[in-house]
Amino acid sequence: MRINDAVPQKGSKKRRRRLGRGIAAGQGASAGKGMRGQKARSGGNTRPGFEGGQMPLYRRLPKLKHFTVINRKHYTTINVGKLSSLPANTEVTLASLMEAGIVTTNDGPLKLLGDGELNVALNIKAAAFTAGARQKIEAAGGSCEVIGVNATA
Repeated sequence: MRINDAVPQKGSKKRRRRLGRGIAAGQGASAGKGMRGQKARSGGNTRPGFEGGQMPLYRRLPKLKHFTVINRKHYTTINVGKLSSLPANTEVTLASLMEAGIVTTNDGPLKLLGDGELNVALNIKAAAFTAGARQKIEAAGGSCEVIGVNATA
């Protein structure tokens, strides 16, 4: 075996198509691209996602940052700083806060947030507490009791 014997297999090499070089070349005139139109021009095709100038699908859809939560829990929120005006050892519920006028509307179960200072010991019954609120209530000598979310009063 010699170097000149190392040739490709018969039929494995196909000749390159010479487009638009007359009818004798086999792909003359329109070069197999049909008749006119954007796809027949040099420079090829449209970019992926292009819809002919119509607003494309990826711009019609809303941006996917955060999905909205279906059946989101709505709470009546209040900061612990608002509770400092109550007398010591008071039992605090949503109903008692509405009677005292601290909360005006019932937007769902009560949730305590941790903004403000609390220096009165209170017994609070609420559906939810933030970590900061629970820490401040217990530091003031009060207690936090989680009641069911369905119980609003």
